[in-house]
Amino acid sequence: MSRVFRGLIRHFLGVALLWPAMSHAQSGERLPVPFGVGERLEYNVKWSRIGVGTASMEVKEVQDVRGRETWHTVFEVNGGLAWYRVNDLYESWFDTRTGNSLRFRKHQRQQERKGDEIYSMFPERGVYIEDGDTAKASVKEPLDEGSFLYFIRTIPLVVGQTYSFDRFYKADQNPVTIVVVRKDTIDVPAGRFPAVVLRPTIKAKGGVFAEDGHAEVWISDDKNRIMLQLKAGLSVGSINLYLKSYRPAPAGTPAQTPP
Repeated sequence: MSRVFRGLIRHFLGVALLWPAMSHAQSGERLPVPFGVGERLEYNVKWSRIGVGTASMEVKEVQDVRGRETWHTVFEVNGGLAWYRVNDLYESWFDTRTGNSLRFRKHQRQQERKGDEIYSMFPERGVYIEDGDTAKASVKEPLDEGSFLYFIRTIPLVVGQTYSFDRFYKADQNPVTIVVVRKDTIDVPAGRFPAVVLRPTIKAKGGVFAEDGHAEVWISDDKNRIMLQLKAGLSVGSINLYLKSYRPAPAGTPAQTPP
């Protein structure tokens, strides 16, 4: 169960089309995005047909990281089965003007496994540092597990297209791809939504988005581009997320709809 949840966060939507970073970085303007501080999404999590917990995504605040303005976002998972409990928190800090990840933190509480991992990314040097250790190879425009969840909401999703890019901050885990499969209309606890269906894959074997898997993700086909539903079949069952509530950013929050 622990590996499934970690895989769900780590490899969810590993896609990277370029944000219009250069023009916004040079002008000092924030990137146009469909989210803002205060936005919160909550999900029911099921293992096959059994409810096992809840998950949430939230834009907490704008914070300074090494002199740069960043969005601070949080992805939280709570639950599990009777014999295994999960209480994990994943935090991301990514530049509001370039979209590049600058910091990523995992706070994990999983039965016997407890600990924190903190990653600092340095786009200008093309490296990342884990827990103050030595620098390791990264990419020039890094995205971490959490910031990918928000990045996917800013790009065109053309049915029939396949996107493959090298922007995951751990260079040796690139490339990642996504196929835009079809359009759909679905019912989740939060209501009925038009959706775009995506099929993400990674080059590694095993896990939620392995190349031999059949994971699909539903993104709302509107200006908000929120994640509505996820279904992934595994050898021992399936992991599913269903949106149960959506709180948009309050009116007046600095956030724009992408072109």
